[in-house]
Amino acid sequence: MLTRKQYELLLFIQDRQGEGGVSPSFDEMKEALGLKSKSGIHRLISALEERGFIRRLPHRARAIEVIRLPENFEAARAPRGRARFQPNVIRGDFSAALAGREVTVAADAVDLPMLGRIAAGTPIEALKMDGAAKVPVPAGMLGAGEHYALEVAGDSMVDAGILDGDTVVIQRCETADSGTIVVALVDENEVTLKRLRRKGNAIALEPANAKYETRIFGPDKVRVQGKLIGLLRQY
Repeated sequence: MLTRKQYELLLFIQDRQGEGGVSPSFDEMKEALGLKSKSGIHRLISALEERGFIRRLPHRARAIEVIRLPENFEAARAPRGRARFQPNVIRGDFSAALAGREVTVAADAVDLPMLGRIAAGTPIEALKMDGAAKVPVPAGMLGAGEHYALEVAGDSMVDAGILDGDTVVIQRCETADSGTIVVALVDENEVTLKRLRRKGNAIALEPANAKYETRIFGPDKVRVQGKLIGLLRQY
């Protein structure tokens, strides 16, 4: 699966190579994708290489070889060859990178309500459950029941792989097993993303960052509003 920016960069490189036989510079890529720094281009290039779409040739300037394209490459092209992203999820053939293993990526996506920002740090005010914004999520990520998305604010869950700015996919529920990462409503006015631990009659909300302390509450002080089932990250 390619992100929007990965897909746009792959098409841009392919177009430039087709026009002049030379890959674009990192500055040209940055300008074409509207990024603020070349570090973002480095991350996109690395991601495309890991997924088997391009290959970087050592000791050569602008030496990027496109070795694979998404299945819907021609259908998703915009007029005059400019990159345009249409599907929510891109089908990719990763067989070369995975030593012959066949990979099938579902193209279906579901629009989930984006209910706002949630603190992965000090709890913030209660979420406004209006669901005005939407975020497309691969259908295969979702199970039964109702789901919603939240944007992460803070760094208290970094050791669990959850970073500031990530989008977390939440399955709505009112109970969760000990050890589950949950959306917890504290005292009816603070919401936070933490790992739930049950200790007797007490409930502990545990961070995944040594800078933060575990907070312990009585059973009537914490209400589970959902559990983490997936994560989306934009590079």
